[in-house]
Order: sequence, then structure tokens, then C-alpha cells
Amino acid sequence: MHFPTSGVDTFPLIPFGVAFLVSTITSMGGVSGAFVLLPFQVSVLGFTSPAVTPTNHLFNVVAIPAGVYRYVREGRMLWPLALIIVIGTVPGVIIGSLARIYLLPDPSRFKLFMGLVLAYIGSRLVRKIAQTQTAKTNQNTKARLEVKTTRFDARMLSYTYEGRTYEVSVPSLVLLTSVIGVIGGAYGVGGGAILAPFLVTMWRLPVHTVAGATLLGTCLTSIVGVAFFTIAAPLLGNEGVAPDWALGLLLGAGGLCGMYTGARLQRFVPGRAIEALLAIVVLGLAAKYIVGWFY
Repeated sequence: MHFPTSGVDTFPLIPFGVAFLVSTITSMGGVSGAFVLLPFQVSVLGFTSPAVTPTNHLFNVVAIPAGVYRYVREGRMLWPLALIIVIGTVPGVIIGSLARIYLLPDPSRFKLFMGLVLAYIGSRLVRKIAQTQTAKTNQNTKARLEVKTTRFDARMLSYTYEGRTYEVSVPSLVLLTSVIGVIGGAYGVGGGAILAPFLVTMWRLPVHTVAGATLLGTCLTSIVGVAFFTIAAPLLGNEGVAPDWALGLLLGAGGLCGMYTGARLQRFVPGRAIEALLAIVVLGLAAKYIVGWFY
């Protein structure tokens, strides 16, 4: 099958199947899988133009709602955290999208950029895993797995999960999400994929409690990303920055199925196992692109 916008020629089940497998695994950690699918599109499918970024955003828009629905249904959606993510990342996504068009149009430089971002994320995950003691998780009742907000104001967000209380500084989180929004906008992941490892490592929040919020934040900011690139294409006189709708929808369909599957399986998988899997994937991709810059 030929996709005219991206120039990609591939059997449709390949992008669908890859998106399904990736999303099933990464959605358990609050990550849509877009950060893995971007290298797949660039290196395997040969999609190297700036249009790959909005296409990745389109994948998020189509795929994420299924996972969000599952987390809401199980009572594990932390709504205040999702709101903070959206407030912080939306302006950054627009700035990052502009940076992708004007500062990172060259595929080789973009790959180095991807590698550096992934290396930092992976190092944070490894450090967190190494410092964390193995803990037994009681998953016998649904009530204990639910997230309950106890405080949410301009200064602090606190909530309880499995009998423990967790706190996050709202101003610090807004600042962090703003910076991550810029990176995510250029990278084509909306920002949530980068934020999830930060929440797990910097504030030591349980991955089971942040997954739904980061996915929802990623979905909403990706909508902004798709809209921006779609509008910017005719205004800039460069249709090469518009998303490949056919390829994005196909990837999104696979991600939709994978997101629901991953969100449903997450409660049965230990948090450290999810973090370790994410670290392996992230560091592997980082090494590929950083080494590829020099050779």
C-alpha cells in the first residue's frame, strides 16, 4: 500500500501490528507508544520529513481514548494531574512544533535530538529502579487500587493509593510540564510520554496512578499538535508539514486496540516490571540514534 503524503510503501498490517504491540506494552506505564513509533516510521518506513511529527500526534489522538476509558472505568484516573499536564504542555507543544519546522528539519539532526531525549529519560528510569526496594502490592480488591484526591489547590496536589499518601508541588509540576511540552511538541509525542518517567522518578509516584493522567494529557496536547501542523501547512506554503492522515489513522487503529489491552492488563503487572521494560526500550533506542550520529 502506498501512502502519498509520506511516500511510504508498506503492507497495512505491519504498521497496525507494530502499533498494537508497542501500545499494549507502553500504555501500562502511561506512555502512548508514540516515542517508539516515531523511530519506527523514520528508520523502518523511511518517513523522514517534518510531517512525521504531526502524524505521530495523530496516532495519539486516535489511539489513546481507549486506554483512558479503561483507567476511568477502574477508578484510576487522577483528574487534577491530567488538568495540570494540559495547562503546562499545550503552550509548549506549539513552541515545540515551530522548533521542529524551523530548527530540526534535517533528519540526521532530528535523530540525534531523539537519542539525547531518550537517553535522559532512560537514565532516570534506571536510577529509580536501582534505588527502589521490591515491594509487595496487594491487588485483592478494586477499592485499594482506586486513586482518591485529598487536596488540590494552587500549591499542592495530594492523593491516596493503596493506603499511602503522595504529594506533588503544583507550581513545580506546571513548570516541568511547560518545558516538556516544548520537547514533546518537537518530538511528536505531546509531552506526556516524557512526563510519565519524570513523575515516577522525581516525585516517586506509583506508575499505576499516573498512567491514566499522562495518557489523557498526551491525547489533548496531541490534538493541539495535529491542528497546529494542519493549519500551518497552507499558511507556510509547505504542505510537507501536514500529517499523513492515512498512515496516522492506520497506526492509531492499532494503537487503539493496544491501549485498551495494556490498560486492562496494567493492574496485574508489578510497577517495577513496567518501569524496567520502559527503561530497556528507551535506552536501546537512545543508543541506536546517538551512535548513528557518529557513524
